[in-house]
Amino acid sequence: MSSKPLSARNAPWDTVFEAMIRIDMHVHSTYSDGLSTPEALVRLSKRRGISLLSLTDHDTVAGISAFRRACKKWGVSGIAGTELSADADFTLHILGYRLDVNLHVLESRLQDVRNKRNERNRLMCEKLKNLGMNISMEELAKEAGGEVIARPHMARLLVKKGYVPDEITAFSWYLGRNGSAYVSRERLTPGECILLVKQAGGLAVLAHPGLMGISEKAQQKLVEELVEMGLWGIECYSGHHSEAQTRYWSEIASKYGLERTAGSDYHGGERAVDLGVIVPEDLLPWARLGVSL
Repeated sequence: MSSKPLSARNAPWDTVFEAMIRIDMHVHSTYSDGLSTPEALVRLSKRRGISLLSLTDHDTVAGISAFRRACKKWGVSGIAGTELSADADFTLHILGYRLDVNLHVLESRLQDVRNKRNERNRLMCEKLKNLGMNISMEELAKEAGGEVIARPHMARLLVKKGYVPDEITAFSWYLGRNGSAYVSRERLTPGECILLVKQAGGLAVLAHPGLMGISEKAQQKLVEELVEMGLWGIECYSGHHSEAQTRYWSEIASKYGLERTAGSDYHGGERAVDLGVIVPEDLLPWARLGVSL
């Protein structure tokens, strides 16, 4: 083998590289539906040997200041991010990286998204009450402890109150798309998600595409449309992906000239996946993301 490693950005997805690193560009904290504070996430990352971490809480950047302080304290490279849910009949999430979190247009739009999320939460609480499960918005706010109240917080309360045995059951019976208490919410369109990320000076990435559950033909049509809108990358290496899915999405990224990113979607708790993803050291143009490794 040559002493000089191949370029991960142009090589086949499964090429063996000499220089590998552990990173995680998709984690959630207590500022949305994660169970760990930003500092706890950074400390855990340091112990796990993770050299690059991105905090990508749902619909908020409120935890970024604490995250950056912790990264500086513990010597971990950090990227300011968020995760947006796009309007679709399937799971479609857009990650935004290298954001200017102080930009008014970003916070204003995210606040609007959170308001719509809370209206959905109120309606779901009413449905749960009609089903004999008393979950209030006040209890949810206390459970969440941050700006974003989401369905995982409802699931935790349902478990704590003894209505369901575990969070998986809560989603299966009540909170998931086919659940009896589910209410859809108004979301940004995919184009609006990408535009918002770009307006904040960021880079837009399609998150865990293996969860979309649509045909290959529909997947490729969607990627083509997202590329036209300004998509920068695809999260090919995901805590939700099998080896075959990683291979498939790496090939799609290569086909459309997109970057390949890596993230676990770590939340902690029952939905826990292993924090950190091992990737080639030169997987991404790190300077474009505002970091050096």
